[in-house]
Amino acid sequence: MVPTVQPEAGGPEDDAVFDPFGSECSSGFVTVVGRPNVGKSTLVNQLVGAKVAITSDRPQTTRHEIRGILDTETAQVVFCDTPGIHKPRSQLGQRTNQRAIEALEAVDVVCFVVDASERIGPGDRRVAELVTNASTPAVFVANKVDLATPAQIGECLTTAMSLGDFAAYVPVSARTGDGADALLDELLKLLPRGPRLYPVGSVTDQPELFMAAELVREQLLRVAREELPHSIAVTVEPLDDDENEARGALDRPWRIRAVIRVERDSQKGIVIGKGGEVLKAAGQGARQQLEAMLGRRVYLETLVKVDKNWQSRPDRLDRLGF
Repeated sequence: MVPTVQPEAGGPEDDAVFDPFGSECSSGFVTVVGRPNVGKSTLVNQLVGAKVAITSDRPQTTRHEIRGILDTETAQVVFCDTPGIHKPRSQLGQRTNQRAIEALEAVDVVCFVVDASERIGPGDRRVAELVTNASTPAVFVANKVDLATPAQIGECLTTAMSLGDFAAYVPVSARTGDGADALLDELLKLLPRGPRLYPVGSVTDQPELFMAAELVREQLLRVAREELPHSIAVTVEPLDDDENEARGALDRPWRIRAVIRVERDSQKGIVIGKGGEVLKAAGQGARQQLEAMLGRRVYLETLVKVDKNWQSRPDRLDRLGF
């Protein structure tokens, strides 16, 4: 079963944290920022050593701040994966941008990630300005070195030195893990000493219903690929009357319903697919991943709704948790 932070009433501020390694270590929050599609979520998963954030090759896949927790004998690092900072075209884009920007001042260290296989462009420079204007120490991360030539990597790191005063410049491949240990070493140098913020063994503090919704969205992006409209939102709700009792009964399936929202009637057909094949494949993929994570059977029901222009309606965004 995926370890998660235990009671919601506790959380990071709860002092009663069991720590078999000792009472003090390098401990703190590291936010990972950059423009969309530079590999931030893949990097967080690589550093944590577990899948805590969904990934796809579609830009703006991450919409919420996702926390992944790495425990070692001498440190606990809480990585915060953030939405890509971009030029927003909707209320949703404005909100996700603001969330990522606010994270720059609310953590101990910032990882500024760029794609080393591409030239540093205006979007990267805008994020660099936000990062260097914050009071938080920052590390420059040149990601996707497995896709870049030595000349491209060199150009990326040289350009980075003109963007601001970073504590370190680290080339990595989030996909292969090359350079991940070197990056972690640099981050640990910048973290304060203190108690562990989460129980040892936790890898994320995301609720299981949220994780289920994200997995369904990831599978839809994978199955439908370019045909899928970006304007989908997924929420998951329990089907059992007593959710706490159902979660405790591991011999019973966890029964949940995924509600998939699109903005137009034409998009509904794309999500469902011919003969329901897209929705069926996405549901099966998400259910299998959930069962592997939770160590129990899952019954997943899916429902597609049209919620017109939800990305631009503040009331809808509030209800969906954005």
